[in-house]
Amino acid sequence: MRLRSNFGAVETQQQQARQHDVVRAVMGACGGYATLGYLYQTVVRTPQWQSESKTPFASIRRIVQDGRFFFKIRPGLWGLKEQQDAISRQLALSPFVAPEKVEEYDHAYYQGLLVELGNLRRYATCIDYHDKNRLFLSKRLSEVATLGKCYPFTYDHLLRKARTVDVSWFNPRQLPHAFFEVEHTTGIYNSLLKFWDFQDFRIQFYIVADAARKQEFQGKLQSAVFDPIRDNLKFLDYETVARQHSLAFELAASEQI
Repeated sequence: MRLRSNFGAVETQQQQARQHDVVRAVMGACGGYATLGYLYQTVVRTPQWQSESKTPFASIRRIVQDGRFFFKIRPGLWGLKEQQDAISRQLALSPFVAPEKVEEYDHAYYQGLLVELGNLRRYATCIDYHDKNRLFLSKRLSEVATLGKCYPFTYDHLLRKARTVDVSWFNPRQLPHAFFEVEHTTGIYNSLLKFWDFQDFRIQFYIVADAARKQEFQGKLQSAVFDPIRDNLKFLDYETVARQHSLAFELAASEQI
């Protein structure tokens, strides 16, 4: 019995080692980093993935949290420990990178997560036209969004404002379903005013920011001017966006297993 038990333990260790190797290989092929959603989508489809677990996505989550080989870059984004210095420079994490560059990269990262999430939920997606050349990981945001510009759903003066929304989701009738404004350091009040202009539409409005700014959001929302849109306004913190992004990829990947 003890020999069989020892053999099983060794076999489990070997299996876990193989799983680590697959995740590292997939991440390495992406430049040394990947979103958890991308890992869900890609790892489980590789011929080398040898998992007898009924919870392959939980296995991937466990693996990327192994600090010997991986490190957390941003919510929902993981990298190879052996390439940490190079990745930190590339993704604006180095202390020598100008703060405005870090802010620009963070802003584009969360825009990209929201766009991919919208794509998976089968909405047409659009970004602020000023941001089309900003990078979401290794791609331009314009390559991730499905629309070059938002649908002409209303009057020109409103369309001009709609085209400056950070991320927009459109339903199959080419009408806006949701607007997202990512507020890393900029003022929340101006984004709320932008949403106010669309009070006559059935749109869900989201402020996306660090969880520490939720109290600020709630304070701004008390102004009577926002009464017409208050019921359609929500706050999303970065961790929640990352979790929703990962879960959407998990659901999509589970249908392919």
